[in-house]
Amino acid sequence: MTPRPPAAYRGEFPIFERCTYLNSCSLGALSRRSRARVNEYLDLWDARGASAWYDTWWAALEELRTRYGRVIGAPAGTIALHPNVSSALGVVASALDYRVRPRVIVTSLDFPTIGYQWMAKARAGVEVVVLESPDGIGVPLEAFERAVDGRTALIATSHVYFTSGAIQDVAALSAIAHRAGALCLVDGYQAAGQLPVDVEALDVDFYLGGGLKWLLGGTGVAFLHARSELLASLQPTVTGWFAHREQFRFDSRALELHDDARRLEAGTPPLMPVYAQLGGLDVLEEVGIPAIRMATAALTEDLIDGARARGLVPKVAARAEARSAIVMLPAEDPHADVRRLAEAGFIADARPGHVRVSPYFYNVPDDHRAFLECLTHGR
Repeated sequence: MTPRPPAAYRGEFPIFERCTYLNSCSLGALSRRSRARVNEYLDLWDARGASAWYDTWWAALEELRTRYGRVIGAPAGTIALHPNVSSALGVVASALDYRVRPRVIVTSLDFPTIGYQWMAKARAGVEVVVLESPDGIGVPLEAFERAVDGRTALIATSHVYFTSGAIQDVAALSAIAHRAGALCLVDGYQAAGQLPVDVEALDVDFYLGGGLKWLLGGTGVAFLHARSELLASLQPTVTGWFAHREQFRFDSRALELHDDARRLEAGTPPLMPVYAQLGGLDVLEEVGIPAIRMATAALTEDLIDGARARGLVPKVAARAEARSAIVMLPAEDPHADVRRLAEAGFIADARPGHVRVSPYFYNVPDDHRAFLECLTHGR
């Protein structure tokens, strides 16, 4: 069967019947398949109650671990489930030893929750070093090289910066960390789904992401990948009963962690988001991440060209290959612009000094061309 082009899946997303959606970097559009999967979960809850746990819902959790692993090229047994990245980061932060290596390197362009995890450990002697961006778009590799030394525990940064859409050279960051004996953690929330990811080729120690944005899973579901060779050494002090090797023994006297990445899980996962995410992955796997990247990159470049033709100066990486599908357009009052656009049927987002636009594979060029006409009308 001939593959369908990515834009042919637009009908899977009913929101386009009501508006032009250009805000996938904040929240992916709801697919019909995610809604059907959520309804499946609700029907099971209604019909079977807790009896669905052991033969159905348990299997759904393992299915999601496996399919998240496929999205990022992770080996079996290296994916832990969490309700959000903050929860996953908290477990990782609790599992590291800072006595000899107290420093954690982050950047000013990362989503703040990354730095917050280690800033909260200042009383334990953890020192957070924030690398500044010279242009508001990226941070040079040389800055990481200068910052990382024998006192560094971890580089913790983004695959794609939410502030600019710039794609970092993650393999180079891993090499910088490892040469100094440090670890590398990458927040892939703005990458997984829109970019092909291979965590083994990137040589990262931890990779995190979730369903909210490009993975089309909505709120309440995220993942944490940890390198296989690290797992046995990770002893988190933030934990829960899903981390226990024999959790249904209900032994309150001894904590025996799983041998695989489930040792980095915590409490009961929220099942409705799990089902929504499985539906989103049904669509993404059918389209294929390489095809999504190709289609989305073409849309992004067309959007940038159109914005420049209208006199705008998008804040994006200089090279097309370093750009993701996040385009920052300068605005004096971005919140007012976003409200006006919404009234006209265009959904985008506001960030300080910019309207943030993010085409995805279900968009077409006419979406952002009409958007730009509305944005610049009367300026």
